[in-house]
Amino acid sequence: MSDSGKYDDEKALFRAEMADAKPLRHNRRAPVKKAPPPVVRQQSTMDELVSSERFSAMVEPEMVGNEEKLSFQRPGIQHRQFAKLRAGKVHIEAELDLHGLTSERADPMLSAFLAECQQQQIRCVRIIHGKGWSSRDNRPVLKSKVNFWLRQHDDVLAFCSATVEDGGTGALYVLLKRKYPR
Repeated sequence: MSDSGKYDDEKALFRAEMADAKPLRHNRRAPVKKAPPPVVRQQSTMDELVSSERFSAMVEPEMVGNEEKLSFQRPGIQHRQFAKLRAGKVHIEAELDLHGLTSERADPMLSAFLAECQQQQIRCVRIIHGKGWSSRDNRPVLKSKVNFWLRQHDDVLAFCSATVEDGGTGALYVLLKRKYPR
């Protein structure tokens, strides 16, 4: 028997078995999802972001170690919430990768990212700053500055080094204040 004959036999067998089958009927329609409301964003170019500095450049931050774990929490943060953050158990809603950038370029990008997160009601983010192994003298310049900058930002409630799976001491989990609409 040829392949086409076998195919015809299987097709005929299937049709014979399904001859008394009745199609399921329902009066339900697929739910229509409404489009999310538009988000108003400021139109700005990367050059504008890079030229405006958000964080204080007047004070030199204290240098931290390449493998040093960072940790910061404002008064009032619940111990349980901070423990969940340290364990990587808080849902990450956005991420910013600054790894390999200069501090002059990273500063406005971090500022713009945090402002955008606040506008979009984002609560927890991951910021990748790297460990500084490829910088001059193997010093973690950007890691030290991000540590300093986040402590200055009023909307940052807490941050800590990420778990090994999420970048370890080369990344941070950051918990942001909730902004309630007025």
